[in-house]
Amino acid sequence: MEGLDCETRALAMHNVHLRRYGRVIVDDVNLEIGRGEKWILFGPNGIGKSSLISMMSTRAFPTSGDIDVLGRRLGKVDVFSYRHLIGLSSAELSRAFPPFEDPLDVVVTALSATTGRWKDTYTSDEYARARRLMEDFGIAYLAGKQFGRLSEGERTRTLICRALMAQSELLILDEPTTGLDLGAREITIRALSSLHDDPRTIIVVTHHLEEIPQGFDHIAIMGRQSTVTSQPDPADPAPGTIEYAGDLEHGLTAERLSRLFGMPLDVHHIDDRWSAFARI
Repeated sequence: MEGLDCETRALAMHNVHLRRYGRVIVDDVNLEIGRGEKWILFGPNGIGKSSLISMMSTRAFPTSGDIDVLGRRLGKVDVFSYRHLIGLSSAELSRAFPPFEDPLDVVVTALSATTGRWKDTYTSDEYARARRLMEDFGIAYLAGKQFGRLSEGERTRTLICRALMAQSELLILDEPTTGLDLGAREITIRALSSLHDDPRTIIVVTHHLEEIPQGFDHIAIMGRQSTVTSQPDPADPAPGTIEYAGDLEHGLTAERLSRLFGMPLDVHHIDDRWSAFARI
């Protein structure tokens, strides 16, 4: 991908390196995402996807390298001055809400970028919009319940609605179908597919091809950096990095995914839905 200028670029990561507890998590990450583009961040479990998302959403800082989010250099500008421009749905964010919080309030408090309603007030129109979002994702029945008593799938969909509620320019959904049964998953994917004309930049994190919404046409695939040893230590795996960034058709090949997951795979693209199966 050719370099984008600051006005057309929503996110840029240049030579990003992250070390935690003495271990390198991700290394040599380079990625540019244009404003309004719809991206998938894909890779196996434990490859560092959530670590990248934490940095993209200004919740974590790289050990070295540069990250520009919405034209602001991470670490050089107060993140609270622009964090309201980033809509986020993640398991980590889920733990920030009081267990007794009404799911409807979890959604509407995105407007004030708070995790728990206190003295802030919202208009009837704002609540109506929150209810419409919950209806779109099949969870309108959750209004009036307690967030801490919801199932994992219900919490996930509540946080997606919250991310969409925010007046954001960048929307990041970390594994938005976690904990969903087949019906709820398809409702969620259908709702996400309707966002292909949304002016916001949207990044969806997944490790299942079946969960890629229609209309998302860019993908960043994470893999392990190659090691000098022929037998890498499973207790200390090589750091994750971006090994491909571009369109889905050239990224999601059987050869690439077979190498990534260490088994022969067949990849299918039928009726704008992707899938992959181990070759028998």
